[in-house]
Amino acid sequence: MPYPYEQLLQVAFPEAADAKRFLSPATLAAYDTFRQATSTDIAFRFERVRLGVALALMKLLADLGDHEESRRVMDVLHRALASRSVKEIDATITKEAKVFEKLYTNLYVNEDGELLLGLFERTLDADTQPLMDGVIREALEVAAALDFSHYDEDEDDQE
Repeated sequence: MPYPYEQLLQVAFPEAADAKRFLSPATLAAYDTFRQATSTDIAFRFERVRLGVALALMKLLADLGDHEESRRVMDVLHRALASRSVKEIDATITKEAKVFEKLYTNLYVNEDGELLLGLFERTLDADTQPLMDGVIREALEVAAALDFSHYDEDEDDQE
């Protein structure tokens, strides 16, 4: 059975095209790689897990409300996941800081969206494996309870 991290990615990216675009093999294996990391590599491997969780949460938020700013944040996180060091990750995130600021500008979300944003913030604040594992478990619970049925209704209206 996959780790909760992998389960979260699968729940957030159920469509093959999105999964192929955003989830490289390295991203999918980030948690396992983190668990096996040496002390010199552990900070970088933890950051990759953090980015993967943040990416999944932004994907859920984007799908929940068709939120363009969430999609922009996803693109930044995706680029950061291609980094080869913590320094490169930080540079990518810092360069695109305005994208993260805009995430909260003129943002209307329902209770589910607020939960996802809260988890996103906790992901960014998590600095230990137990804290990150807690966020991942809670994100899985929230993701399982999300209602995306309004998309089905919207598609029916367009036919």
